[in-house]
Amino acid sequence: MAEPSADPLSQLRQQMRRARRALGHATQKHHAQALAKTVCCSRTFINSKAIACYLANDGEIDPCYIIERAWLMHKQVYLPVLSPLGHRLYFAPHSPGEPMSTNRFGIMEPDCHPREWRSARQLDLIFLPLVAFDAAGNRAGMGGGFYDRSLAYRQHRQLWRRPALYGLAHELQKTEQLSVRSWDIPLDGIATEQCIYTISG
Repeated sequence: MAEPSADPLSQLRQQMRRARRALGHATQKHHAQALAKTVCCSRTFINSKAIACYLANDGEIDPCYIIERAWLMHKQVYLPVLSPLGHRLYFAPHSPGEPMSTNRFGIMEPDCHPREWRSARQLDLIFLPLVAFDAAGNRAGMGGGFYDRSLAYRQHRQLWRRPALYGLAHELQKTEQLSVRSWDIPLDGIATEQCIYTISG
């Protein structure tokens, strides 16, 4: 009896994670610098004051140069933190040299009091990591659903869509088409080291 085939989305995640992890240090740095050059000239970035990024992990394209540019422009930078109750994200202020701690997944977070945290809707722009994407703005994450749950309110808002949501990825993570699930939150754009894909609403 033949074994059941693996879930296609799981296979795609594994494939893309292997591909981005295989990128050498020099290539990763070049991609990160090219990404920042494109993103930091965009109107969305320039007009945003409160911006959330992430700390790169598992071969993700690194937004470190975007963060540095945001600091130079006196913008408020935030990083995602896991809520101790439930599977949602909040965003903690991130400044140079601040203390950090490790969450339950081994990812570094700003070590600050929860009263300093912000919800997604209090930000102007969020840069999200992703595992795969298509040109229509669909995103496959790691599978935990943290961003989707934290941004679910956007499914019910047609006019007020704060914050802007942009996925960050290596160009090699682009795929032909991703299946859309009811809980998936569409992005406003996706930026790679080559270009910004602007998604029409």
